[in-house]
Amino acid sequence: MLVNNNTQAVSTVQQLKRPDMDPANAAASTLYSGALQAAQQGVTVPAAQKDLDKANDRIDEAFAKTRVQLQATTAATTATTGVPASGSTTSTARADFTDSMSKSPAERIREQLLKEQGLTEAGVQAMPQEKQDAIAKQVADRVKQQQEQQVAAKATDPAQSVKETLAAI
Repeated sequence: MLVNNNTQAVSTVQQLKRPDMDPANAAASTLYSGALQAAQQGVTVPAAQKDLDKANDRIDEAFAKTRVQLQATTAATTATTGVPASGSTTSTARADFTDSMSKSPAERIREQLLKEQGLTEAGVQAMPQEKQDAIAKQVADRVKQQQEQQVAAKATDPAQSVKETLAAI
């Protein structure tokens, strides 16, 4: 067995075994940090990102123009009529929606049919009874067709009807 009594050689070997003093680790660390710095300096925004930024800018610009136009028309409406238009449009739309949703499907179909034929409810009331009955028959036929379509859709795709039922809950 060989024994080295030279304490200086033993301490040098021990120092080389430390990871922070290993020349290979030190060289790798230097190379890595240099490569990392070069990569960080060389990072540029891809062209696709620049295109997306330009598109977002155009969208924002379009919204701004639309807002300005809406504000201008609202101001013009207020100036000409003397009535503030900001809340009236919302309340009118809400009232129309509420009225539409409170109607039965038959009433909505009747309204749609009259609109297609260019008639009004007052015009129908002024018609002879035979024509009123014909319009009522057309409405009944459309309601029946709509119900048949709904039944057929549920019969052909039971998974869809389950989804609709779960969505309604």
